[in-house]
Amino acid sequence: MVARLQEDRDRQTYHDWPTWTRERQNWPGSDPDVWLMLAGRGFGKTRAGAEWIRSVAPRTHGARIALIGANASDVRNIMVEGTSGLMALGDPRWRPTFYPSRGELRWSQTGAVATVYSAEVPDSLRGPEHHAAWGDELAKWARPEETLANLRMGLRLGKRPKLLLTTTPKPSRLLASLLEDPAVAVTRGSTFENHTLPAAFLSAMQRDYGGTRRGRQELDGELLSELEGALWTRGMLESLRVQKAPGLLRRVVVGVDPPAGGNGPDAALCGIVVAGLGPVGRNGEDIAYVLADASLGGQSPEGWARAVALAARDWDADRVIAEVNNGGDMVEAVLKGVASGLPVRSVRASRGKVARAEPVAALYEAGRVRHVGTMPQLEDELCGLLAGGDYAGPGKSPDRADALVWALTELMLGKAERRPQVRAI
Repeated sequence: MVARLQEDRDRQTYHDWPTWTRERQNWPGSDPDVWLMLAGRGFGKTRAGAEWIRSVAPRTHGARIALIGANASDVRNIMVEGTSGLMALGDPRWRPTFYPSRGELRWSQTGAVATVYSAEVPDSLRGPEHHAAWGDELAKWARPEETLANLRMGLRLGKRPKLLLTTTPKPSRLLASLLEDPAVAVTRGSTFENHTLPAAFLSAMQRDYGGTRRGRQELDGELLSELEGALWTRGMLESLRVQKAPGLLRRVVVGVDPPAGGNGPDAALCGIVVAGLGPVGRNGEDIAYVLADASLGGQSPEGWARAVALAARDWDADRVIAEVNNGGDMVEAVLKGVASGLPVRSVRASRGKVARAEPVAALYEAGRVRHVGTMPQLEDELCGLLAGGDYAGPGKSPDRADALVWALTELMLGKAERRPQVRAI
Protein backbone atom coordinates (compact mmCIF):
# COMPACT_ATOMS: atom_id res chain seq x y z
CA MET A 1 0.00 0.00 0.00
CA VAL A 2 2.79 2.43 0.94
CA ALA A 3 4.60 1.64 -2.32
CA ARG A 4 1.43 2.28 -4.31
CA LEU A 5 0.84 5.61 -2.56
CA GLN A 6 4.42 6.66 -3.34
CA GLU A 7 3.96 5.61 -6.95
CA ASP A 8 0.80 7.72 -7.19
CA ARG A 9 2.64 10.72 -5.69
CA ASP A 10 5.51 10.28 -8.16
CA ARG A 11 3.05 10.12 -11.03
CA GLN A 12 1.33 13.31 -9.89
CA THR A 13 4.67 15.05 -9.49
CA TYR A 14 5.74 13.95 -12.99
CA HIS A 15 2.69 15.63 -14.50
CA ASP A 16 3.05 18.75 -12.34
CA TRP A 17 5.59 20.39 -14.63
CA PRO A 18 6.21 23.59 -12.60
CA THR A 19 7.31 21.62 -9.53
CA TRP A 20 10.40 20.07 -11.07
CA THR A 21 11.14 21.74 -14.40
CA ARG A 22 14.58 23.29 -14.75
CA GLU A 23 14.76 26.98 -15.61
CA ARG A 24 16.32 26.38 -19.01
CA GLN A 25 13.41 24.15 -20.04
CA ASN A 26 11.01 27.10 -19.93
CA TRP A 27 10.45 29.88 -22.43
CA PRO A 28 13.21 32.47 -21.91
CA GLY A 29 12.43 35.48 -19.75
CA SER A 30 13.39 37.81 -22.60
CA ASP A 31 10.24 36.51 -24.35
CA PRO A 32 11.72 36.09 -27.85
CA ASP A 33 9.67 35.17 -30.91
CA VAL A 34 12.13 32.38 -31.79
CA TRP A 35 13.72 30.07 -29.22
CA LEU A 36 16.45 27.59 -30.18
CA MET A 37 17.12 24.84 -27.62
CA LEU A 38 20.48 23.34 -28.54
CA ALA A 39 21.23 20.56 -26.09
CA GLY A 40 22.51 17.03 -25.66
CA ARG A 41 20.43 13.88 -25.76
CA GLY A 42 18.36 13.38 -22.65
CA PHE A 43 18.49 17.05 -21.64
CA GLY A 44 14.67 17.17 -21.71
CA LYS A 45 14.11 18.94 -25.03
CA THR A 46 11.06 16.87 -26.00
CA ARG A 47 9.39 17.36 -22.62
CA ALA A 48 10.09 21.08 -22.77
CA GLY A 49 8.64 21.34 -26.26
CA ALA A 50 5.52 19.37 -25.39
CA GLU A 51 4.93 21.34 -22.20
CA TRP A 52 5.26 24.61 -24.09
CA ILE A 53 2.69 23.45 -26.67
CA ARG A 54 0.43 22.41 -23.76
CA SER A 55 0.69 25.97 -22.45
CA VAL A 56 -0.16 27.49 -25.85
CA ALA A 57 -3.13 25.28 -26.72
CA PRO A 58 -5.40 26.24 -23.77
CA ARG A 59 -4.24 29.86 -23.66
CA THR A 60 -5.04 30.72 -27.29
CA HIS A 61 -8.63 29.91 -28.24
CA GLY A 62 -8.72 28.21 -31.62
CA ALA A 63 -4.93 28.13 -31.78
CA ARG A 64 -3.36 26.70 -34.92
CA ILE A 65 -0.10 24.93 -34.12
CA ALA A 66 2.51 23.25 -36.33
CA LEU A 67 4.50 20.20 -35.20
CA ILE A 68 7.47 19.52 -37.47
CA GLY A 69 9.89 16.60 -37.30
CA ALA A 70 12.40 14.92 -39.58
CA ASN A 71 9.51 12.76 -40.84
CA ALA A 72 5.88 12.08 -39.97
CA SER A 73 6.83 8.97 -38.03
CA ASP A 74 9.16 10.93 -35.74
CA VAL A 75 6.47 13.50 -35.03
CA ARG A 76 3.98 10.81 -34.07
CA ASN A 77 6.34 8.50 -32.17
CA ILE A 78 8.26 11.19 -30.28
CA MET A 79 6.41 14.51 -30.21
CA VAL A 80 2.87 13.14 -29.98
CA GLU A 81 2.85 9.60 -28.57
CA GLY A 82 6.31 9.37 -27.02
CA THR A 83 6.94 9.05 -23.29
CA SER A 84 7.45 12.81 -23.11
CA GLY A 85 5.03 13.61 -25.92
CA LEU A 86 1.80 15.55 -25.90
CA MET A 87 -0.43 12.51 -25.37
CA ALA A 88 1.46 11.39 -22.26
CA LEU A 89 1.42 14.59 -20.20
CA GLY A 90 -0.98 16.27 -17.82
CA ASP A 91 -4.42 15.34 -16.59
CA PRO A 92 -5.88 12.79 -19.03
CA ARG A 93 -9.15 14.74 -19.03
CA TRP A 94 -7.43 17.71 -20.65
CA ARG A 95 -5.26 15.91 -23.17
CA PRO A 96 -5.88 16.35 -26.88
CA THR A 97 -7.42 13.74 -29.14
CA PHE A 98 -5.10 12.45 -31.86
CA TYR A 99 -6.45 11.72 -35.32
CA PRO A 100 -3.61 9.85 -37.09
CA SER A 101 -5.35 9.67 -40.48
CA ARG A 102 -5.60 13.46 -40.54
CA GLY A 103 -2.29 14.09 -38.77
CA GLU A 104 -4.02 16.31 -36.20
CA LEU A 105 -4.37 16.75 -32.45
CA ARG A 106 -7.46 18.56 -31.20
CA TRP A 107 -8.14 20.13 -27.81
CA SER A 108 -11.91 20.05 -27.42
CA GLN A 109 -11.91 22.62 -24.60
CA THR A 110 -10.41 25.44 -26.67
CA GLY A 111 -10.70 24.26 -30.27
CA ALA A 112 -6.92 24.34 -30.64
CA VAL A 113 -5.50 22.16 -33.42
CA ALA A 114 -1.92 20.95 -33.85
CA THR A 115 -1.01 19.61 -37.30
CA VAL A 116 1.79 17.14 -38.05
CA TYR A 117 4.30 18.10 -40.75
CA SER A 118 7.34 16.32 -42.14
CA ALA A 119 10.59 18.09 -43.07
CA GLU A 120 10.77 15.61 -45.95
CA VAL A 121 7.90 17.52 -47.59
CA PRO A 122 8.64 21.25 -47.19
CA ASP A 123 5.85 22.25 -49.57
CA SER A 124 3.25 20.88 -47.12
CA LEU A 125 3.95 24.06 -45.12
CA ARG A 126 3.04 26.29 -48.04
CA GLY A 127 -0.34 27.84 -47.33
CA PRO A 128 -1.18 26.81 -43.73
CA GLU A 129 -1.03 29.59 -41.14
CA HIS A 130 -0.15 29.13 -37.49
CA HIS A 131 -0.02 30.91 -34.14
CA ALA A 132 2.83 28.75 -32.87
CA ALA A 133 5.20 26.02 -34.07
CA TRP A 134 7.53 23.46 -32.56
CA GLY A 135 10.23 21.96 -34.77
CA ASP A 136 12.08 18.99 -33.26
CA GLU A 137 15.58 17.70 -34.14
CA LEU A 138 16.27 20.39 -36.70
CA ALA A 139 19.72 18.87 -37.39
CA LYS A 140 18.02 15.72 -38.76
CA TRP A 141 15.80 17.54 -41.26
CA ALA A 142 16.49 16.47 -44.85
CA ARG A 143 15.64 19.89 -46.33
CA PRO A 144 16.03 22.23 -43.37
CA GLU A 145 16.36 25.62 -45.03
CA GLU A 146 13.36 25.15 -47.32
CA THR A 147 11.25 23.67 -44.54
CA LEU A 148 12.03 26.45 -42.07
CA ALA A 149 11.46 29.16 -44.69
CA ASN A 150 8.01 27.82 -45.57
CA LEU A 151 7.16 27.44 -41.88
CA ARG A 152 8.17 30.97 -40.92
CA MET A 153 6.29 32.50 -43.84
CA GLY A 154 3.09 30.91 -42.51
CA LEU A 155 3.74 31.76 -38.87
CA ARG A 156 1.57 34.88 -38.96
CA LEU A 157 -1.56 34.34 -36.85
CA GLY A 158 -2.14 36.34 -33.68
CA LYS A 159 -0.23 39.32 -32.36
CA ARG A 160 3.06 37.52 -31.65
CA PRO A 161 3.52 34.10 -33.29
CA LYS A 162 6.14 31.96 -31.57
CA LEU A 163 8.58 29.32 -32.80
CA LEU A 164 10.50 26.74 -30.75
CA LEU A 165 13.27 24.69 -32.35
CA THR A 166 14.74 21.82 -30.32
CA THR A 167 17.73 19.82 -31.51
CA THR A 168 20.92 18.02 -30.67
CA PRO A 169 23.57 19.98 -32.58
CA LYS A 170 25.18 18.94 -35.82
CA PRO A 171 27.16 21.35 -38.02
CA SER A 172 25.00 22.93 -40.73
CA ARG A 173 24.72 26.23 -42.51
CA LEU A 174 21.20 26.79 -41.16
CA LEU A 175 22.14 26.13 -37.55
CA ALA A 176 25.09 28.48 -37.85
CA SER A 177 22.86 31.25 -39.21
CA LEU A 178 20.34 30.80 -36.37
CA LEU A 179 23.11 31.08 -33.78
CA GLU A 180 24.27 34.33 -35.38
CA ASP A 181 20.75 35.84 -35.48
CA PRO A 182 20.34 38.30 -32.56
CA ALA A 183 16.57 37.82 -32.67
CA VAL A 184 16.91 34.12 -31.78
CA ALA A 185 17.20 33.23 -28.08
CA VAL A 186 19.52 30.24 -27.63
CA THR A 187 19.50 27.79 -24.74
CA ARG A 188 22.34 25.28 -24.46
CA GLY A 189 22.35 22.25 -22.22
CA SER A 190 23.93 18.92 -21.43
CA THR A 191 22.61 15.41 -20.85
CA PHE A 192 24.22 15.47 -17.43
CA GLU A 193 21.93 18.27 -16.22
CA ASN A 194 18.96 15.91 -16.19
CA HIS A 195 19.19 14.19 -12.81
CA THR A 196 16.01 12.22 -13.43
CA LEU A 197 18.04 9.98 -15.75
CA PRO A 198 19.42 6.79 -14.16
CA ALA A 199 22.72 7.41 -12.41
CA ALA A 200 24.17 4.27 -13.99
CA PHE A 201 23.34 5.61 -17.46
CA LEU A 202 24.95 8.98 -16.79
CA SER A 203 28.03 7.27 -15.36
CA ALA A 204 28.34 4.99 -18.38
CA MET A 205 27.98 7.89 -20.81
CA GLN A 206 30.65 9.88 -19.00
CA ARG A 207 32.97 6.87 -18.91
CA ASP A 208 32.54 5.88 -22.54
CA TYR A 209 32.11 9.21 -24.30
CA GLY A 210 33.21 11.98 -21.95
CA GLY A 211 35.59 14.34 -23.74
CA THR A 212 35.26 12.59 -27.10
CA ARG A 213 33.95 14.41 -30.16
CA ARG A 214 30.80 12.31 -30.11
CA GLY A 215 30.27 12.96 -26.42
CA ARG A 216 30.83 16.68 -26.75
CA GLN A 217 28.25 16.89 -29.53
CA GLU A 218 25.65 14.31 -28.53
CA LEU A 219 25.83 14.67 -24.73
CA ASP A 220 27.27 18.12 -24.00
CA GLY A 221 25.35 19.73 -26.86
CA GLU A 222 28.37 21.44 -28.38
CA LEU A 223 28.26 22.52 -32.00
CA LEU A 224 31.66 21.38 -33.20
CA SER A 225 33.60 22.74 -36.14
CA GLU A 226 34.95 20.56 -38.92
CA LEU A 227 37.34 17.80 -37.90
CA GLU A 228 40.94 18.80 -38.34
CA GLY A 229 42.51 16.78 -41.13
CA ALA A 230 39.20 15.51 -42.57
CA LEU A 231 39.35 14.45 -46.22
CA TRP A 232 35.88 15.90 -46.71
CA THR A 233 34.32 18.93 -45.03
CA ARG A 234 30.67 19.85 -44.77
CA GLY A 235 31.37 23.13 -46.49
CA MET A 236 32.89 21.30 -49.45
CA LEU A 237 29.90 18.98 -49.73
CA GLU A 238 27.44 21.86 -49.50
CA SER A 239 29.21 23.66 -52.33
CA LEU A 240 28.95 20.58 -54.55
CA ARG A 241 25.28 19.86 -53.86
CA VAL A 242 22.71 19.97 -56.66
CA GLN A 243 18.99 19.28 -56.61
CA LYS A 244 18.97 16.95 -59.59
CA ALA A 245 21.34 15.14 -61.94
CA PRO A 246 21.57 15.83 -65.66
CA GLY A 247 18.82 14.23 -67.71
CA LEU A 248 21.34 12.03 -69.51
CA LEU A 249 24.06 9.97 -67.85
CA ARG A 250 26.80 8.08 -69.65
CA ARG A 251 27.11 5.41 -66.96
CA VAL A 252 25.51 4.40 -63.67
CA VAL A 253 27.11 2.01 -61.19
CA VAL A 254 26.28 0.70 -57.73
CA GLY A 255 29.12 0.49 -55.21
CA VAL A 256 28.74 -2.19 -52.52
CA ASP A 257 30.62 -2.72 -49.27
CA PRO A 258 29.10 -5.99 -47.96
CA PRO A 259 28.83 -6.56 -44.20
CA ALA A 260 31.38 -8.79 -42.56
CA GLY A 261 29.66 -11.60 -40.65
CA GLY A 262 26.41 -11.41 -38.75
CA ASN A 263 22.94 -12.22 -39.98
CA GLY A 264 19.45 -10.85 -39.56
CA PRO A 265 18.95 -8.06 -36.97
CA ASP A 266 22.55 -8.36 -35.77
CA ALA A 267 24.04 -7.97 -39.23
CA ALA A 268 26.30 -4.97 -39.83
CA LEU A 269 25.52 -2.25 -42.34
CA CYS A 270 25.83 -3.02 -46.04
CA GLY A 271 27.08 0.07 -47.87
CA ILE A 272 25.15 0.60 -51.12
CA VAL A 273 25.75 3.82 -53.05
CA VAL A 274 24.61 4.69 -56.58
CA ALA A 275 26.67 7.07 -58.75
CA GLY A 276 26.54 8.16 -62.36
CA LEU A 277 28.82 9.75 -64.91
CA GLY A 278 27.38 12.94 -66.38
CA PRO A 279 28.08 14.81 -69.61
CA VAL A 280 31.64 15.98 -70.14
CA GLY A 281 32.29 19.35 -68.50
CA ARG A 282 33.24 22.57 -70.28
CA ASN A 283 36.92 21.80 -69.99
CA GLY A 284 36.51 18.24 -71.18
CA GLU A 285 36.60 16.74 -67.67
CA ASP A 286 34.30 14.01 -66.36
CA ILE A 287 31.73 14.98 -63.71
CA ALA A 288 30.29 12.29 -61.44
CA TYR A 289 26.97 12.47 -59.60
CA VAL A 290 26.28 10.64 -56.35
CA LEU A 291 22.64 9.71 -56.88
CA ALA A 292 21.51 7.71 -53.84
CA ASP A 293 22.54 6.08 -50.59
CA ALA A 294 20.60 2.81 -50.36
CA SER A 295 22.67 1.36 -47.51
CA LEU A 296 20.92 -0.76 -44.90
CA GLY A 297 21.71 -2.97 -41.92
CA GLY A 298 20.16 -5.84 -40.04
CA GLN A 299 19.76 -8.00 -43.14
CA SER A 300 20.62 -11.52 -44.17
CA PRO A 301 22.92 -11.89 -47.20
CA GLU A 302 19.85 -12.41 -49.37
CA GLY A 303 18.29 -9.28 -47.86
CA TRP A 304 21.11 -6.89 -48.67
CA ALA A 305 21.66 -8.58 -52.04
CA ARG A 306 18.03 -7.87 -52.95
CA ALA A 307 18.56 -4.23 -51.95
CA VAL A 308 21.58 -4.05 -54.28
CA ALA A 309 19.62 -5.64 -57.14
CA LEU A 310 16.75 -3.22 -56.55
CA ALA A 311 19.07 -0.21 -56.64
CA ALA A 312 20.68 -1.49 -59.83
CA ARG A 313 17.26 -1.97 -61.43
CA ASP A 314 15.81 1.35 -60.29
CA TRP A 315 18.79 3.31 -61.56
CA ASP A 316 19.41 1.17 -64.67
CA ALA A 317 22.99 0.54 -63.55
CA ASP A 318 25.40 -1.08 -65.98
CA ARG A 319 27.69 -2.45 -63.26
CA VAL A 320 27.65 -3.44 -59.60
CA ILE A 321 31.06 -2.98 -57.98
CA ALA A 322 31.26 -5.26 -54.94
CA GLU A 323 34.15 -5.62 -52.51
CA VAL A 324 34.88 -9.29 -51.81
CA ASN A 325 37.57 -9.10 -49.13
CA ASN A 326 35.28 -10.40 -46.40
CA GLY A 327 33.10 -12.70 -48.44
CA GLY A 328 35.14 -13.94 -51.37
CA ASP A 329 33.17 -15.74 -54.07
CA MET A 330 30.15 -15.85 -51.77
CA VAL A 331 29.45 -12.14 -52.31
CA GLU A 332 29.14 -12.47 -56.08
CA ALA A 333 27.23 -15.72 -55.73
CA VAL A 334 24.67 -14.17 -53.37
CA LEU A 335 24.20 -11.17 -55.65
CA LYS A 336 23.68 -13.28 -58.74
CA GLY A 337 21.50 -15.65 -56.75
CA VAL A 338 18.86 -12.95 -56.28
CA ALA A 339 19.25 -11.56 -59.82
CA SER A 340 20.96 -13.90 -62.25
CA GLY A 341 21.63 -11.21 -64.84
CA LEU A 342 23.14 -8.74 -62.40
CA PRO A 343 26.39 -7.34 -63.93
CA VAL A 344 28.71 -7.79 -60.95
CA ARG A 345 32.36 -6.86 -60.91
CA SER A 346 34.30 -8.06 -57.87
CA VAL A 347 37.03 -5.86 -56.41
CA ARG A 348 39.50 -6.67 -53.68
CA ALA A 349 40.94 -4.04 -51.37
CA SER A 350 44.71 -3.96 -50.95
CA ARG A 351 44.70 -0.78 -48.84
CA GLY A 352 42.64 0.53 -45.94
CA LYS A 353 39.39 2.42 -46.37
CA VAL A 354 40.91 5.85 -45.77
CA ALA A 355 43.81 5.24 -48.15
CA ARG A 356 41.37 4.18 -50.86
CA ALA A 357 39.30 7.28 -50.19
CA GLU A 358 42.10 9.83 -50.64
CA PRO A 359 42.14 9.85 -54.49
CA VAL A 360 38.36 10.15 -54.49
CA ALA A 361 38.52 13.07 -52.04
CA ALA A 362 40.90 14.75 -54.50
CA LEU A 363 38.16 14.54 -57.15
CA TYR A 364 35.86 16.46 -54.81
CA GLU A 365 38.52 19.08 -54.21
CA ALA A 366 38.83 19.49 -57.97
CA GLY A 367 35.07 20.05 -58.21
CA ARG A 368 34.45 16.93 -60.27
CA VAL A 369 31.77 15.30 -58.07
CA ARG A 370 28.25 16.44 -57.23
CA HIS A 371 25.83 15.19 -54.58
CA VAL A 372 22.22 15.05 -55.75
CA GLY A 373 20.13 16.14 -52.76
CA THR A 374 21.11 15.32 -49.20
CA MET A 375 22.50 12.04 -47.89
CA PRO A 376 23.30 12.97 -44.28
CA GLN A 377 24.43 9.57 -43.03
CA LEU A 378 26.78 9.09 -45.97
CA GLU A 379 28.11 12.63 -45.62
CA ASP A 380 28.68 12.18 -41.89
CA GLU A 381 30.92 9.21 -42.68
CA LEU A 382 32.84 11.10 -45.37
CA CYS A 383 33.51 13.97 -42.94
CA GLY A 384 34.81 11.46 -40.41
CA LEU A 385 37.59 10.14 -42.66
CA LEU A 386 40.89 11.71 -41.62
CA ALA A 387 44.11 11.98 -43.56
CA GLY A 388 46.58 9.47 -42.20
CA GLY A 389 44.16 6.60 -41.87
CA ASP A 390 41.92 7.40 -38.90
CA TYR A 391 38.12 7.39 -38.84
CA ALA A 392 36.23 9.64 -36.39
CA GLY A 393 32.73 9.52 -37.84
CA PRO A 394 29.57 7.75 -36.70
CA GLY A 395 29.54 3.96 -36.35
CA LYS A 396 32.48 1.63 -36.17
CA SER A 397 33.23 1.62 -39.88
CA PRO A 398 32.57 4.00 -42.82
CA ASP A 399 30.70 1.40 -44.89
CA ARG A 400 28.60 3.92 -46.82
CA ALA A 401 31.69 5.97 -47.61
CA ASP A 402 33.54 2.85 -48.77
CA ALA A 403 30.71 1.95 -51.14
CA LEU A 404 30.89 5.49 -52.56
CA VAL A 405 34.64 5.16 -53.02
CA TRP A 406 34.23 1.93 -55.00
CA ALA A 407 31.56 3.50 -57.22
CA LEU A 408 33.51 6.68 -57.97
CA THR A 409 36.76 4.78 -58.46
CA GLU A 410 35.04 2.74 -61.16
CA LEU A 411 33.58 5.81 -62.84
CA MET A 412 36.46 8.25 -62.53
CA LEU A 413 39.65 6.37 -61.75
CA GLY A 414 39.10 2.86 -63.07
CA LYS A 415 40.15 1.40 -66.38
CA ALA A 416 36.82 -0.21 -67.24
CA GLU A 417 35.53 0.63 -70.70
CA ARG A 418 32.71 3.12 -70.58
CA ARG A 419 29.53 2.55 -72.50
CA PRO A 420 29.18 4.97 -75.43
CA GLN A 421 25.42 5.39 -75.14
CA VAL A 422 23.57 7.78 -72.86
CA ARG A 423 20.28 7.25 -71.08
CA ALA A 424 17.68 9.38 -69.36
CA ILE A 425 17.11 9.04 -65.64
